[in-house]
Amino acid sequence: MFKLGICQMKGSFDKKESMATAEKFVKEAAAGGADVISLPEMWNCPYSNDYFREYAEPADGPAVKFMSELAKELGIYLIGGSIPEIEDDKVYNTSFCFDKSGNMIGRHRKVHLFDIDVKGGIRFMESETLTAGEDMTVIDTEYGKIGVAICYDVRFPEWHRSMTLAGAKLIVLPGAFNMTTGPAHWDLTMRARALDNQVYFAANSPARDEDGLYIAYGNSCICDPWGKFISHADEKECILYGEIDFDYVDDIRQQLPLLKHRREELYI
Repeated sequence: MFKLGICQMKGSFDKKESMATAEKFVKEAAAGGADVISLPEMWNCPYSNDYFREYAEPADGPAVKFMSELAKELGIYLIGGSIPEIEDDKVYNTSFCFDKSGNMIGRHRKVHLFDIDVKGGIRFMESETLTAGEDMTVIDTEYGKIGVAICYDVRFPEWHRSMTLAGAKLIVLPGAFNMTTGPAHWDLTMRARALDNQVYFAANSPARDEDGLYIAYGNSCICDPWGKFISHADEKECILYGEIDFDYVDDIRQQLPLLKHRREELYI
C-alpha cells in the first residue's frame, strides 16, 4: 500500500513562478505522506496553441531538471504532469516521470490530440501546434506498475485497456477538461476507466482560473477499482490524497473476473 498525492494548482505566464508553485505543492504533498505525487497538465505553460512552442523545452531543459531534483530531494516518485517538449522542431505535450533518486523512468507524449469543435461550446485544435506521441507509458515502481496518459487520451478505452494488460494497476492522468466537456463527462469518464479495467484511476486537473486563457474544470479525483471515488476536489487549488492498495485490485479482479472473461477472438 502507498499514498498518492494529486496537486491541483494554477500555473502562470512566468515559468519561474510556476516552478515555485509546483515546488510548494509537491513539498506539501510529500510532507503529507505521499509516496507518489502528480502535477497537472501543462502546469508551466498557458494552455493555448499561441504559447506551446514559445514555452517548449528539450528533455534536458530547466523544468525537467527541476522535477528530477525535486523527486530526488524529497525521495518520492514524481509524475510531472505535462509540459511542452520540443525535439527536432516538433512540439509534444509530454509527461516526464521520475523515481525516488531523480532518474527519469518514463516519458509519455500525449497520443490523442484534442481537436474538437463543439457547437455552442468550444473549438480547440491541438494539432495546429502539437505533434502526437506514439508510445504507451507504463512505469515500474517499487509498488508495482503505474500507467500514465494525458487528458484526451482518456477518451479511448482501448488505450487504457492496453496499459492494464501491460500490468498497470494505477493509471494517472494529468488532464485539463474545459467548462463544456468537464461538467458533462469528467466524473463519468474517470469512473468508467477505473471500472472497465479494475484499476485505481487518478485524474489531475489544474485548478480553475476564471481569468485564464483556458478555464479548466478542476475536480481532480481518485477512483478505486470498483469505480468509487475515494477522493474528489472542487475547482480550487488543493492537494488530494488517496491510499492505493494493489492487493485490493487483485481482490476485485478475483471477485469479478472481467479481464479473464474477455473473448479477444471475437473482437475486431
